Amino acid sequence: MKNKFTRRKFLGTAAAITAAPAILKYTRAYAADPVIKVGHVSPRTGPLAGFAEADDYVLKGIQAALSNGVENNGKKYNIEIISKDSQSNPNRAAEVTADLILGEEVDIIVAASTPDTTNPVADQAEINEVPCITTDCPWQPYFFGRNGNPAEGFEYTYHFFWGLEDVIANFLDLWGDSGAAKNIGGLFPNDADGNAWGDPELGFPKPLAGAGFELTDPGRYQPLNDDFSNYIAAFKEAGCEIVTGNMIPPDFATFWSQAAQQDFKPKVVTIGKALLFPSVIESLGDRGDGLTSEIWWTPSHPFSSSLTGDSAKALADGYSESTGRPWTQPIGFKHALFEVVRDVVSRAADLDDPAAIVDAIKGTSLSTIVGDVNWANGPVPNVTKTPLVAGQWQKNGDAMELVVTTNKQAPQIPVGGELKLLG
Repeated sequence: MKNKFTRRKFLGTAAAITAAPAILKYTRAYAADPVIKVGHVSPRTGPLAGFAEADDYVLKGIQAALSNGVENNGKKYNIEIISKDSQSNPNRAAEVTADLILGEEVDIIVAASTPDTTNPVADQAEINEVPCITTDCPWQPYFFGRNGNPAEGFEYTYHFFWGLEDVIANFLDLWGDSGAAKNIGGLFPNDADGNAWGDPELGFPKPLAGAGFELTDPGRYQPLNDDFSNYIAAFKEAGCEIVTGNMIPPDFATFWSQAAQQDFKPKVVTIGKALLFPSVIESLGDRGDGLTSEIWWTPSHPFSSSLTGDSAKALADGYSESTGRPWTQPIGFKHALFEVVRDVVSRAADLDDPAAIVDAIKGTSLSTIVGDVNWANGPVPNVTKTPLVAGQWQKNGDAMELVVTTNKQAPQIPVGGELKLLG
């Protein structure tokens, strides 16, 4: 691909940014075939590393699937993926993205895993006029967290995932069938996710009140908090039988340990982010049994990859066979990112022109392993939604399994069991 500095705005601060080393660089000698460079940013280390647990497996599979290149207008293009670690830090995410754009001269940027990754990556891509596709972040903190205007949207940056309205609807379905009292304790950190989830207009408070729930929200806490005593005391005083929020795994582990120490025993605990991953649940031992969360993707989802033809079950089973570890939800969405990339590369009118690549992204209508991706069907510009359900970690023999217990918002995804109250 030819040099793109003539088509991009150079950041005044870019020269001061220290280039971060690539964690993974999938490349090979490609004879005379032109190469499309794809930059990939992910939190491979730090408190969000659970989101990137499957990166090695997914990227290896993607590279194999794309090993013969992608046809575009009668010409074959090879795909080179350059992956960098955000270290779970928004500033680091911005730095490595700038290096991918200005140093590696990538043609497309992809990223995933909470607004701490998606937002700084997308902001760098937008400023530098590089096509960007992101996922694994509710669309409100992605769009509004970047000061998006629904009347205008963004030019270069596109996102697919579910929204707060979807997680709220699923949590209400989960709680409404539980038999627990409608008193809820809220745990919302002072970060992009927590501020969005706790926002009085866009987040949980208004719909909870509309459904007859009483929310006790003691206020925002700083991530990596070491004392939740005030929150626990407030929940006990209010008679909260349900606890919800959006937490990183270390914070939930601290809260849940202190809840036991202070004899706080809610009947339902439904936490976004922290309770997504088998590794986190395993670390909690028996205290992980019965915890609940949103569910983005499972082996039972009735979707297949447009890239490999594999079913959701085949992809998840392949991960477990390769690593010896249980499947984890981000597998599907990390894979789907590259399904979209492959589709866009095959359809772009001119792969040497970022604007043509953006036009191909806008025109996406693709059935992926996480559902349909079609930016003509979004709640706001630059966003399209994927289906969401909810469920519970339940002990099965010596293992914990994530079981879908409510699918009212996406009935095409099968239920696997019934909700059980915490002991």
